[in-house]
Amino acid sequence: MAAKHILAVDQGTTSTRAIVFDASGRPVASAQKELPQVFPRPGWVEHDPEEIWRATVEVCRGAVEKAKLDPKALAGIGITNQRETTVVWDRITGKPVHNAIVWQDRRTADLCEELRKAGHEPMVSDRTGLLLDPYFCGTKIAWILKNVAGARAAAENGALATGTIESFLLWRLTGGKVHASDATNASRTLLLDIRKGVWDPDLAKLLGVPIAMLPQVVDCAGELGVTTPDFLGAPVPVLGMAGDQQAATVGQACTKPGMVKATYGTGCFAVLNTGSIAVHSNHRLLTTIAYQLNGRRTYALEGSIFVAGAAVQWLRDGLKLIKHSSEVEAMARDARDGHGVYMVPAFVGLGAPYWDADARGGLLGLTRDTGPAEIAAATLDSVCYQTRDLVEAMRGDGAQIDEIRVDGGMVVNDPLMQRLADTVGIPVERPKVIETTALGAAFLAGLQAGLWPSLESLSATWVLDRAFSPSEDSPSRDRRYLGWQEAVRRVRSS
Repeated sequence: MAAKHILAVDQGTTSTRAIVFDASGRPVASAQKELPQVFPRPGWVEHDPEEIWRATVEVCRGAVEKAKLDPKALAGIGITNQRETTVVWDRITGKPVHNAIVWQDRRTADLCEELRKAGHEPMVSDRTGLLLDPYFCGTKIAWILKNVAGARAAAENGALATGTIESFLLWRLTGGKVHASDATNASRTLLLDIRKGVWDPDLAKLLGVPIAMLPQVVDCAGELGVTTPDFLGAPVPVLGMAGDQQAATVGQACTKPGMVKATYGTGCFAVLNTGSIAVHSNHRLLTTIAYQLNGRRTYALEGSIFVAGAAVQWLRDGLKLIKHSSEVEAMARDARDGHGVYMVPAFVGLGAPYWDADARGGLLGLTRDTGPAEIAAATLDSVCYQTRDLVEAMRGDGAQIDEIRVDGGMVVNDPLMQRLADTVGIPVERPKVIETTALGAAFLAGLQAGLWPSLESLSATWVLDRAFSPSEDSPSRDRRYLGWQEAVRRVRSS
């Protein structure tokens, strides 16, 4: 009997999860484990790679056991991951030389500024589609090589390997036999020429990263490696890999140019499919690889918001206004109409379209009758305003956006989705399966396994749960948005 199930590994910023999907794209069983965050200094964020590996083993075994499947019944494994989070490890022992530096980390802001002042950003942007920002991997690798004793010499001698989380997991899953990164993750490093699909020696020299450290760049679907038998009890092929936002783009079946999805988790990431054309943004969006299949690259414009759900976590853990994140909507419902409070969640700087690493968060418009309800409402509103920032930038780059597909943990909040539609001014569509990041990884592996005949066929698996149409008039939404833009101006560093 042919294997009809895919195991998707979704290694995210705040948790590691595994989901077993059947051949119709339906989740059958899952397991999840929270990932501890490490904050060595203000603005620095790290993860323990060994903890990531242990959690991956635990949740994968747990999900397969819950599904009551023999590992031999798995057609393959798909991996998706928190992008830009960077690991450097020893090729012999497989041990990391330092904690993983997380995508949110801002420790290389000064290096990015030095490179920018030296006039390097135009070349970097032209070849990579990215900007010089601490968000990306290249300067993180450079920091590790400079600050970990012996790392520079070891790297130049070929003793160290580096990669994003999917690359590290693939190395571990295959017992160190495969050092590879899919094109979507590779495109977030500041080191890949996204039009040629290869590592760029000029960029590697600029950042001081030996190319020998870097993984082989591969398609998002293919025979990527085989797990060691001890991982699940039988060897299972790894058939798909993509960074979380690109995986969500596939999971949302945004396979045609002009389609947009936005994922709301720790941050928010909006991705616009631009087809075979790597569009240069004039509004400080990123040009990136949406997916690569059979050596052919599909491109996208992306807007990255660093703090979305994390702002709600701050209300819970920092201000202690709520005990559970799910309580935020009930609290926000009691806010006064027209309260005029704006929360700009620039806890780790601002992402697109501002790219201001030195901006810091602010609560503006406070009065004596401002209370927890108004702060909660302003926090949820900030997610909507930041999304409008991205949509306006995409429109400025020539995109016609008629609707936006949403996914991620925050989208179960109906009032928030209605507020999003009102703020952006276009319909917001929520699918039945909102865990589209893991679903996208499963789709990519399933394509290689033959469970789905083509990428286009995935559209038939996408099912609408609910559409939210704008109900607020344009003058009102524009007036609120002008207030947001003024609040952002006040927290900018320049």
